[in-house]
Amino acid sequence: MRRYWIFLWLVLIAGCASVPREQTGVGGPLGVIGVEPTHLTAEYWARRAPRANAVLLDTSAIAQQNERLKQTDKSVRNLERLPTSLAAADVRAWIEAMSSRPTRTLYDEQGRAVSAQQLDDWMASLNLDGIASSQPTRYGMVVRRADLRTFPTRARVFSSTDDTDIDRFQENALFPGTPVVIAHASRDGEWLFVVGALYAAWIEKNAVAEGDRNRVFVYTHKSPYVVVTGAKAHTVYTPERPEVSGLQLEMGARVPLLPDWPIESPVNGQHPYTAHVIELPYRAADGSLQFSPALLPKSQEVDNDYLPLTRANILRQGFKFLGERYGWGHSYDARDCSGFVSEVYRSFGVQLPRNTRDQGVSPALNRIELTDADDHEARVQLLREAQVGDLIYIPGHVMMVIGHENGEPYIIHDTTGISFRGRGGDIERARLNGVSVTPLLPLLLSDGRPMIDRVYSIQRIRIAGGPASRAP
Repeated sequence: MRRYWIFLWLVLIAGCASVPREQTGVGGPLGVIGVEPTHLTAEYWARRAPRANAVLLDTSAIAQQNERLKQTDKSVRNLERLPTSLAAADVRAWIEAMSSRPTRTLYDEQGRAVSAQQLDDWMASLNLDGIASSQPTRYGMVVRRADLRTFPTRARVFSSTDDTDIDRFQENALFPGTPVVIAHASRDGEWLFVVGALYAAWIEKNAVAEGDRNRVFVYTHKSPYVVVTGAKAHTVYTPERPEVSGLQLEMGARVPLLPDWPIESPVNGQHPYTAHVIELPYRAADGSLQFSPALLPKSQEVDNDYLPLTRANILRQGFKFLGERYGWGHSYDARDCSGFVSEVYRSFGVQLPRNTRDQGVSPALNRIELTDADDHEARVQLLREAQVGDLIYIPGHVMMVIGHENGEPYIIHDTTGISFRGRGGDIERARLNGVSVTPLLPLLLSDGRPMIDRVYSIQRIRIAGGPASRAP
């Protein structure tokens, strides 16, 4: 009898360790192909990862990679090395690269085609004639999470009347404490064209405080600090200083501490013993950059430094966003596919370009390039050898490997949806619209081709210097 129970226990353990292939059919118990409830936790994948707690890049190697990004990646700007004055031609080139007149039909929120007159008005709002022949380089700092827009307008526009999720004028979002160069102002003066390290676009003027170059960059390098390791964190509500009240900080945000703050001295009307006393920028009434103490509750998920870059930590950080709504260009107070992987890696201090098109080809990372010479079977084999944390790129999308089940790669990605072949052989579409776990190999393009046949790059963030090897 004892031998029987030991046998039964081993069978149950084996059943928990892997889901039989025949149970992962189309739909499955969760309605998503190949996905079981066990797949939806980071710890499930961490237990299966080889050397899950081994450090992949130490802090020195990460610093070297970040510097290599600034030196070699043309999509990344080093704001501290910009000249002391900006020429009109450069400012115009930045704006025109972002704000070119749309050539396809766009639709407003009421489903009406955007008129030529409206396009004329948006083009006029760029105020290109108001660009000075030369201007001193002005610096600022973002003081709240704020959208970056194609044009200086809040108007939302769409490619079709039946898809109002993706606002084609939404570009990105910037977060509190982000330094920017203020290059230009809209005709009505309510918007600024700003240049950041990773993006240049229009932002509402009241989200930026202008300050001296030295003050801006001293703040970004201050120590000691805390790093937000949760999906997001919020400062304490305070009526005494509304500018820093309930402020949202995103994963990977590095915020200076005020370590010498007297424990008996209130911060904005509240005793500080239950919180970290941090320093945050705010915009004064005259638009100038000022700084204020604020309280970040100790209940919020922060650490006193960036997390160690390990497979287990990559999984835990990625799964903190599981189920978050997809937000094109960081809309909906959320993020899109490239923003998702950027913020996961930012919690380790690893910097990535903002967009998929730049991430996928960045020379600063350790890239495996795929070409037409890689046939389907070669791609299947390569992806079956993919490692936890590998970033897989197809045009317009990035996915992060979380492990393997029965030899098949699984991914976590921020996606609008997936296509796959159903039981009857027809292509089916699951509208996921969020951070999701899926298998990789069954995914299809709209024309029925395997998605992996469009993979052009794998970025493997683990070996400092030189190209990544195709061997695991």
